[in-house]
Amino acid sequence: MADRSLRGMKIGANSLESESGVDFAPRAEAFYDCPNGHTMVLPFSLDADIPPLWECRCGEEALLRNASRPEPTKPVKAPRTHWDMLLERRSVAELEVLLEERLELLRSGQLRRRSA
Repeated sequence: MADRSLRGMKIGANSLESESGVDFAPRAEAFYDCPNGHTMVLPFSLDADIPPLWECRCGEEALLRNASRPEPTKPVKAPRTHWDMLLERRSVAELEVLLEERLELLRSGQLRRRSA
């Protein structure tokens, strides 16, 4: 059993794997230029769609070298909220009347709160 032990090796601290015989995926380098003068080189897979814009470390949008700035997309329609759908069915005046009716029932004790 002593001849199978790992002498002088820190278990967990070092890896016994090596990169020999490993074929890495083919890559292409994309160069991005920031308006503040920064240049970034990012590796992408050859199969990947390289985005024309990338956020720079300074927060600005860096443009892919030899690419044109993409056209802005059309604005996304805001999602309808519950309030929007309610206003499609009733007017604000009708809602105020309903609120007063419910408050009056609650104050008179005809409506009771449900205990959880």
